[in-house]
Amino acid sequence: MTSGPEFLGTRLRHLLEVLDREVAAVYADLGLADVRPRFVAYIRTLGADGPRSIRDLAAAVGVTHSAASQTVAQMARRDLVTLTPGADARHRIVSLTPAAGRLLPTLDAEWAATAAAATALEAELSTPLSALIDEVLEALERRPMRERIADAAPGLLAH
Repeated sequence: MTSGPEFLGTRLRHLLEVLDREVAAVYADLGLADVRPRFVAYIRTLGADGPRSIRDLAAAVGVTHSAASQTVAQMARRDLVTLTPGADARHRIVSLTPAAGRLLPTLDAEWAATAAAATALEAELSTPLSALIDEVLEALERRPMRERIADAAPGLLAH
């Protein structure tokens, strides 16, 4: 597979696909084929903190409101969460279903095992991936990629 900075987005998506596929295989081995890796942080957060608005859940999990809303909708279709109206029409409160609540002990054990495996993986790397990701996100917050592209090719984005 081609590498280099010009393939950064492609390589990162591939890495995420590989990690998600392997974690999903663990869920399948545990008899949890309906649980997707992206659901677990939501389930664990709701299990620990109780019902929350989608906005609060997004902040707790570290994703955008839109991403949380899409994930919650997928989880609702799999009977993992329920949605009830919040204080006004713009807010919906997300709660775990009893079925999802019963998954918590297994998901907590898997989460701990995955964290230990990730720590071991990082020990094999020249730089811990989690630290590098934090560093990249901080750099992009200081100066977004769009600005970097515009500086690399003056006139490209001018219309």
